[in-house]
Amino acid sequence: MATMDTHLQCDVLIIGCGIAGGIAALRLAEWGLDVVVVTQAGDPLESNTYYAQGGIIYRGEDDSPEKLGEDIHRAGAGDCNPTAVKILSEEGPRLVREILMDKLGVVFDRDEAGNLSLGREGGHSMPRILHVADKTGKAIQEKLIEGLAASPNIKLLRGFTAIDLLTPSHHSQNRLAVYDPVSCAGAYLLDHSSNEVICCLAGKTVLATGGLGQIFLRTSNPAGARGDGFAMAYRAGARLINCEYIQFHPTTFHHRHAPHFLISEAVRGAGARLINDRGEPFMRKYAPEWQDLAPRDVVARGIHEEMQINDVPNLYLDMASYLSAEDIQTKFPTIYQTCLSYNIDATREPIPIVPAAHYSCGGIWVDDCGKTTIDHLYAVGEVACTGLHGANRLASTSLLEGLVWGDRAAFSIRKTLDRDVRPRKSDYPSWVVTGDDIPDPTLISQDMQAIKNIMWNYVGLVRTTPRLVRALRELRNLENEIEQFYRTSRLNDSLVGLRNAVRTAIIITLAAWRNKTSRGCHYRE
Repeated sequence: MATMDTHLQCDVLIIGCGIAGGIAALRLAEWGLDVVVVTQAGDPLESNTYYAQGGIIYRGEDDSPEKLGEDIHRAGAGDCNPTAVKILSEEGPRLVREILMDKLGVVFDRDEAGNLSLGREGGHSMPRILHVADKTGKAIQEKLIEGLAASPNIKLLRGFTAIDLLTPSHHSQNRLAVYDPVSCAGAYLLDHSSNEVICCLAGKTVLATGGLGQIFLRTSNPAGARGDGFAMAYRAGARLINCEYIQFHPTTFHHRHAPHFLISEAVRGAGARLINDRGEPFMRKYAPEWQDLAPRDVVARGIHEEMQINDVPNLYLDMASYLSAEDIQTKFPTIYQTCLSYNIDATREPIPIVPAAHYSCGGIWVDDCGKTTIDHLYAVGEVACTGLHGANRLASTSLLEGLVWGDRAAFSIRKTLDRDVRPRKSDYPSWVVTGDDIPDPTLISQDMQAIKNIMWNYVGLVRTTPRLVRALRELRNLENEIEQFYRTSRLNDSLVGLRNAVRTAIIITLAAWRNKTSRGCHYRE
């Protein structure tokens, strides 16, 4: 048994550097606070934000906070938190202009007259979505990382995995801390390059770890979206809510040799249609009023049912019949080029698509400033649940929510941080290495694949009581095996991620089992 004596201290630790974590970091650094930003990836561009093809809500002609709020509530099946909806509807468009356009210099698409080009997506009653072609998230993330790298008050740790949150009641060597309210003092961080664990102590900690799509067999999410923040918060004692509401994006690219690449909802907003294997549009059957622009849960279940009826592995998205070749190539260049690399020419033939896990509408409960039920711990972005999305997320609200709550969390931290009262290094031990076995990558891969299959088959688009009961039984058995594996092995990123993935899968499955009512993207057959 060996110990590592590595400690780091800062005012604020932010785990994750997508739009929510990045905005919080930039704001705090502007005010002179000492900020450490941690990203699991070696390249800080790698985040859920980077892969957001769709746009960000702005304000349409004759639009208003009330009209946007109505669309959010409708998409969320009436389960949205009214306070969160009001905050986003009133503050969001202003922050898009002040922070993204004016401060960071993100250049959104404009029409021939030089006006901002506004698109319409599913569930929206009017065009109000800003885009940068079909790579809006990429454009935002690049500007964010430029800002983080240029700030002297931000230390960006690349290739570090957060193992667990530091809480005095769990980790402090002062045993009297167990009587205090649950609080957070930072996190243990694994350095991929040295395999050492750093004890990072912080006055405030912000979880901005993104989503959990990788616990499902099919997902639009990047490799790091495996539920790390959800599991860490759960182990620390935070409250999590609405975790059964997993949104499945209706249209991801389906090809035997390709990842499930997202085909943006903006494609349907521009006029493309969903068709079955006989070339027939079918969404009128499932959503007569909205058809192809119905909320995502309705469209995804329509596709799922149509696939079952016709016993086919996928359906199709037809751009070629409804959009000109020039529009396809100029408005959706990333989609066009990616499909072409797999010999699918979207200007001439329909794109094969299937639904895939896309977004967690629930997560760590937070208030209107991003504070969790644990003192000194905040959560922003997809890992958090503000209640904005209710039972189903309206298209293009995710980037805006990250922007708004990243900004609000930063202001709250600025007001409440006491720089004279920091966690003391002497109270927190260095990480203790408990296992010497080299983790077998085949075992990790096999266990991860088992989680993905269980979640896709039993806790997917359509759920039943017998499926959920079986999922819980199999996941709990698997977690017992993984915990033993974790405690007897040397740590690496894959093993930490596996442990988090199985716990997150159980959190979601338990929530789905408890909720007997079909609503939004939680559908009990």
